[in-house]
Amino acid sequence: MKSTDELIDSAGELTDRGLSKGEIADELNVSRETASWLVEQSGRGSEKDTTTSPADVHVDWSAIGSDSNRLTHVGIAMADLLSDDDHDVDLTVGIGKSGAPLATVISRELETDISVYLPSKYQWNDDAADGSGSFSRNFASIEGQNCYIVDDNIDTGQTMRETIESIRERGGTPEAAVVLTDKRGAEDIDGVPIYSLVEIVQMHGE
Repeated sequence: MKSTDELIDSAGELTDRGLSKGEIADELNVSRETASWLVEQSGRGSEKDTTTSPADVHVDWSAIGSDSNRLTHVGIAMADLLSDDDHDVDLTVGIGKSGAPLATVISRELETDISVYLPSKYQWNDDAADGSGSFSRNFASIEGQNCYIVDDNIDTGQTMRETIESIRERGGTPEAAVVLTDKRGAEDIDGVPIYSLVEIVQMHGE
């Protein structure tokens, strides 16, 4: 389990490697606001942020991601979650670097084609507006396909919502989404059911 100091160091190292704050948020499985705070605390930002850290939960699933056998078993479990959905699906869409390997396992298990979406957050920094996301041309086309969406984590739901909108804009139909962990806890996003292996609930006192 990483401490806050270790996360700050990791954010600094990733900044030095040229990653945007959006990419750092993705790498560390934290929200954009938390990623921005971590970078500022590391001294790599414009100025050190002296405010208290954002309320967030860091999810480290590297024990799964570093082992293909474990990743396969987890992907099969995620595919089993989608068995509750009764739609006829042709395509599994993985979001970014984390969702793609999970989507590969799930698409094989469910016998669908596969696509990969690169979200706009990879271009995000505090001083720059989001660009636009894109589907990799090395994978299957979206148009006319009923789709499942796969990612590792939902923080605020912004990336999932963007992916849903992009699939619809390309002529596809998002039927359901599945993630490892869900910090948001909503049953659906923009009418698309969300399934998660683990739902994280933050407890707030009075």
